[in-house]
Amino acid sequence: MTAPASPRYPFTAVVGHDDMRLALLLNAVHPRIGGVLVRGEKGTAKSTVVRALASLLPALDVVPGCRFGCEPRRPDPRCPDGPHAEVSGTTRPAELVELPVGATEDRLVGSLDLERALTEGVSAYQPGLLAAAHRGVLYVDEVNLLHDHLVDLLLDAAAMGRAHVEREGVSVTHAASFLLVGTMNPEEGELRPQLLDRFGLTVQVAASRDVTTRTEVVRRRLAFEADPAGFAERWAAEDAALARRIADARSTVESVRLPDAELRRISALCAAFDVDGMRADLVLARTAVAHAAWRGADEVAEADVEAAARLALPHRRRRDPFDEPGVEEDQLQQALEDAAQHAEQEPADDRNAGDDQGSADDQGSADDQDSGEEPPEGPDDGPGGGGGGAPDGGPDDGPDGPGGGEAPTPPESPAPNGDGGSRREDGPGQAPANKPPAAPAPAFRARLLEVPGVGEGAPGRRSRARSRSGQTVRSSTVDGHGVHLPATLIAAAPHQRTRGRSGPGLVLHRDDVRRSVREGREGNLVLFAVDASGSMAARERMSAVSGAVLSLLRDAYQRRDKVGVVTFRGDQAELALPPTSSVEIAATRMRDLRTGGRTPLATGLLKVHQVIGTERTRDPRRRPLLVLLTDGKATVPAGDGGTGRARAKRAVQDSMRAAGLLAGLGVASVVVDCEQGVVRLGLAAKVATALGGACLRLDELSADAVAGVVRAARGTTAGAA
Repeated sequence: MTAPASPRYPFTAVVGHDDMRLALLLNAVHPRIGGVLVRGEKGTAKSTVVRALASLLPALDVVPGCRFGCEPRRPDPRCPDGPHAEVSGTTRPAELVELPVGATEDRLVGSLDLERALTEGVSAYQPGLLAAAHRGVLYVDEVNLLHDHLVDLLLDAAAMGRAHVEREGVSVTHAASFLLVGTMNPEEGELRPQLLDRFGLTVQVAASRDVTTRTEVVRRRLAFEADPAGFAERWAAEDAALARRIADARSTVESVRLPDAELRRISALCAAFDVDGMRADLVLARTAVAHAAWRGADEVAEADVEAAARLALPHRRRRDPFDEPGVEEDQLQQALEDAAQHAEQEPADDRNAGDDQGSADDQGSADDQDSGEEPPEGPDDGPGGGGGGAPDGGPDDGPDGPGGGEAPTPPESPAPNGDGGSRREDGPGQAPANKPPAAPAPAFRARLLEVPGVGEGAPGRRSRARSRSGQTVRSSTVDGHGVHLPATLIAAAPHQRTRGRSGPGLVLHRDDVRRSVREGREGNLVLFAVDASGSMAARERMSAVSGAVLSLLRDAYQRRDKVGVVTFRGDQAELALPPTSSVEIAATRMRDLRTGGRTPLATGLLKVHQVIGTERTRDPRRRPLLVLLTDGKATVPAGDGGTGRARAKRAVQDSMRAAGLLAGLGVASVVVDCEQGVVRLGLAAKVATALGGACLRLDELSADAVAGVVRAARGTTAGAA
């Protein structure tokens, strides 16, 4: 006998988080809003509130035995378990289906039932989580850590209300209308702006700093843990009242009127915030209607539009991966005041108001299906990659990444002393040891830097890797993921007579099974080592370097890399940013980078060696890529190196030895030569040779300036891998 499920924490017992609770309730009233994304720091009860919502949703009438939850009065005519005859439905609670971060595409959308296909010889479909979530709640915790292709699939289903499965000889479509809720901690990495836009509403949650509020949170939580059933019973009446209010609002939401004045206010608000496309207008309108129904009104008012704007617009203002989502209060109030003037204006021609509304609905349907999609990418630069080159070395004509337009070439500054624009690091002309940060040069679309060989790391878009998703390249008896059906059938077919087969099914042995070896893309550990010494401190040069690093960081964000930053100047190296998935923090550190002093290149490379060694212990499957930005002018040895010429010679020798240590680890490296001016010493190229990596100039980092794909190491290293 199955043990009864333990009570969930009551929704009405949650303290604070007003915006989050309102966003969830409005989606429960009007599921076509498009779901909720909850952003917040760890330990803020995001998951608790979402799980509590499911118990408030009205019970569902379903067709008995239907695996897709069809409604008896209006069954899905294309239901794979249909057609359904007229029958009395059974009642069950609305389900909360959780999508784990490690889920596969088969688990999400469903797949061929291999057991029945191989043993009974029939093509049968095994439903996935999208079918289970129909008419309920689909909850994705840590949605920012979910593989992007899975996020695309579930957002498409949420927008269209249907799931389409075309794979392994199965062609199925079924209803998949659900309330999509995602939670995430921004410290662990952001979602792409294109995916953010697909969520209807977004809220930011944080723990209260008010002592009284925090005390009440702890008091209630401890009471719940001591007696879950008793605590839930104490809040049952409030939860029941809230559930009745949701049901009442659902029954009236379709009859709520949206006056033309408020519709004009909505359009004026979206125009004022310069949002892309028309999805924001539609979401804002649906949210305002739901808010009016929630408060029991039969017509949308200005207050409904303002409440909707606070939930629907903040995340749609992010144009760049490093932009902070959110809306300033004074900016919102000014936009509302400006929108009020548009709301008071009479439309130029309202004779076709009804037709226009129907047209808007049609556009909304098309928008749900089509807008927000990213342009197709080449096979060497996965979806939304933001700009790698063509795989055959041809011109890179992909779409511009964030920041778009022509990619500016990092500026070349004249060298006043003929050595690349830097002053001597010793003597009277020494550069200041702590110069303030230079403003970064405009960002550009970076060319693809990738690790050679084929890895098996975390999902991403940088380097080739074997993965659970991606293109099937071959079958194997020893490795791979999932059954390679054609190869399995081919292996079993010659033995059917000797095995005494009778009937439609196949007689299979364990040795017949072949697995699919799939190849996709992985995210890497991209470790930036930035020379911040005096020889790099010429303002124009450091500005170009900072702009280049920010461009590479944007590229790392799009390719789902883990990033770290090591800086070196004076006589020491510093881990300015331990490896993290939050490239926004790395961008902030680069903007605050101060420069000056001598060049401890050897110490910087040894620090990189230490960081990579630690990260290989923590995450051995994530392959590292070192991006070293320097002019190669080492002046400080790793230890006591004497004085004068002997010290300078020792500094160069130590740098080469440190580079050799990294090469011995098999670390893929790219050295970005930051030397400028007419006379160039070419020292960075020597460091690249010692590292066994490629050497590029600053102006070669732009995908628009140089066509083709940059391999991270020379051909010998790639061949060995």
